[in-house]
Amino acid sequence: MNLTEPLNVIYQSAEDGLADTVKPRLEQAGADCEKISVIDEKIKSLSMIDERLEEAVIKTGAKLLILDPIQAYLGGGMDMNRANEARDMTKKLAALAEKYQCAIVLVGHMNKAAYRGMGSIDFFAVARSVLLVGRVEGEENIRAVVQIKNNLAAFGHPKAFELSENGFEWLGDYEITADEVLGGIAPKANKMEQAKRLLRELAETNNAMQSNEIFSLADEQGISKRTLENAKKELGVRAKRINNTWYWELDKIRQ
Repeated sequence: MNLTEPLNVIYQSAEDGLADTVKPRLEQAGADCEKISVIDEKIKSLSMIDERLEEAVIKTGAKLLILDPIQAYLGGGMDMNRANEARDMTKKLAALAEKYQCAIVLVGHMNKAAYRGMGSIDFFAVARSVLLVGRVEGEENIRAVVQIKNNLAAFGHPKAFELSENGFEWLGDYEITADEVLGGIAPKANKMEQAKRLLRELAETNNAMQSNEIFSLADEQGISKRTLENAKKELGVRAKRINNTWYWELDKIRQ
């Protein structure tokens, strides 16, 4: 299967109206709404153990199922703070995901402690990956995404996105911690901007520099190699190999 081809999605939202909020946002983001399905809850509310979930996955061939938020899909009489009840729900969801190779995203509202707000720790434990999304202090329209659990691979670098009149826009790597997001603490100077500033300053006195020297200067300022490489790409800096040494050409840097 070509991983770049559009796939079918089931998106259940109990908080936002489909017609006045969800669909307009999807259309603004360029989504193909023909590939997005919703299970009808007019007669009966949906729950995580509802047979209609599996029926919908089979019918649509969905490869992504989103339940937003967790609390709305517990079902009558279920207590998410009781581990045994939460475990039953998560086991069934995990089995559904594995059986149909369908990724399941549960959206929860969390407090400062990682588990609080999600009820039983079982919701956190069953997930293979947990992403924390929150506001960036001092940046009204910017949100940060920080991975706080990953059982399948190395932790991903924090990312950021911006919400504006033009919709959603990824900003790329962002230097922020989970504690800063949860605590409403303004992050330290954005490392990406710091990396760009370093390259611009070096360009004022150098047409080209050895890449190892630039990496060393960046490391002294706490800028990672990955962030510096991203800044290099955004500023249009080219690398050139002379003999066995790599140089970065700084004379045509984008301002």
